[in-house]
Amino acid sequence: MKISQTINQSTRFRVLSEDQIEQIYFAALEVLERTGAMFYHEEAIELFRNSHAVVRENHVRVPACMVEEALNFYPRKITLKGRNGKRSLHIQKDTVTFGTGSDLPFTYDRETGERRRTTYKDVNNAAKLVDALSHYDFFMSHGIVSDAPNPQTYDRHQFMAMLEQCTKPMVLTSVDGEGLEDLWKMGCLIQGGEEEFRLNPLFVAYIEPISPLKNDRTAVEKLLFAADKKLPAMYTPCPSSGATAPATIAGMLVQSLAETLMAVVLCHLKKPGTPLIMGGVTTLLDMKMSTYSYGAPELSLASAANTDISKWLNLLMFSTGGCTDSKILDEQAASEQMMNLFYSYLSGANLVHDVGYIDHGTNASLESLVLNQEMMGMVKQFGKGINTDDEHLALDLIEEVGPGGEYVTTDHTFDHWKEWYLPKLQDRSDYETWQKGGSKTMLDRVNERTQELLDTHTPEPLDEKLEKELREVVAAADKRHS
Repeated sequence: MKISQTINQSTRFRVLSEDQIEQIYFAALEVLERTGAMFYHEEAIELFRNSHAVVRENHVRVPACMVEEALNFYPRKITLKGRNGKRSLHIQKDTVTFGTGSDLPFTYDRETGERRRTTYKDVNNAAKLVDALSHYDFFMSHGIVSDAPNPQTYDRHQFMAMLEQCTKPMVLTSVDGEGLEDLWKMGCLIQGGEEEFRLNPLFVAYIEPISPLKNDRTAVEKLLFAADKKLPAMYTPCPSSGATAPATIAGMLVQSLAETLMAVVLCHLKKPGTPLIMGGVTTLLDMKMSTYSYGAPELSLASAANTDISKWLNLLMFSTGGCTDSKILDEQAASEQMMNLFYSYLSGANLVHDVGYIDHGTNASLESLVLNQEMMGMVKQFGKGINTDDEHLALDLIEEVGPGGEYVTTDHTFDHWKEWYLPKLQDRSDYETWQKGGSKTMLDRVNERTQELLDTHTPEPLDEKLEKELREVVAAADKRHS
């Protein structure tokens, strides 16, 4: 036995030093004290007025002491349970999980190839694929149900489309506070009541403020509802460097963190112990194209830095990966998606979403979901690192085989080759074998695998009585907004 040895059980990666994190954190506290933020919600303003904050109409400034007090009350672990009854999503330090993104307005039709509005059926199909693909740990809708009876109730219909075909835990968007309450009621029905939902939440609520430093009424009402019900929620600033945040990554991180810490304080004032998750889609505005870039290397760098900050604060982290600016599934898409998947995984972000996004987060592609399954497997294999125990160092085997020997027929090879990554879509054959098999491209294989899963995978069905009760909640919402 060696004394005080260090062994890496996985690969290691970090962007910011301890000193840099402190610099960003103290700068964010300075922003909260000097600049503050705007809130457009009466209850939020009242909560701040009754605290040590300084409030002038809708403008709120917060002293550092309130932030530091609030940070002590946030849970460091959240476990979600899917509708299949499995507590399968463990959100905790350095545990990385992958999932799709949500609310994409357009979809590439698999039959015609045309770009069209996303429908209920498209979300349904995405749910089926995510249910079938092992490397997806949670599901966001990967589309917005544009054919719902009313835009004010699309979120309830979207949740039903997700539930019908996916048994995994979810992250949900909602129209407003009323919409989130209906989604929560549906979740409570599935989990067996409000108390069970608190212990075993089915989903996390996605909530987004407006950068820079603005908290609109809808976002705040959702945040306060989540705090009241102890519903897991992430508050996710989406600043674009050079447009709604400074043109430096450090400045964008300071502003984004200040926006997050305002939510940390507000939730604490509402109900201490809220299961709040730190979020951030922190990227740049492409100055040539005027687009919010999902494929820029700065997105990966800033997201990994945000994860460093979240660990230092003992907050859980909602990050981004598997997304691209490419308009179709092509070489650009694969390179950008692989890059941000790789760095989000190495960073240790807890919930990595937007996997499968193309075209700056506007187009849904089922084939993109399937391709990313392969790439997530590769990334996870790299993340396992290298085992250096005696069995893996294989000194006895090397002596036994000796110079000029072979390892193919040894028991050691038989025992260990299955530890390697075994691709399902990549072609490792020689040229002649590939040619005899039809000279299929990666996209050909992705298309075939997508269709195969849609044709053959059958998710565990919803209980008929439960489905009826869920649809009653949706119908009641439609009636209110008819």
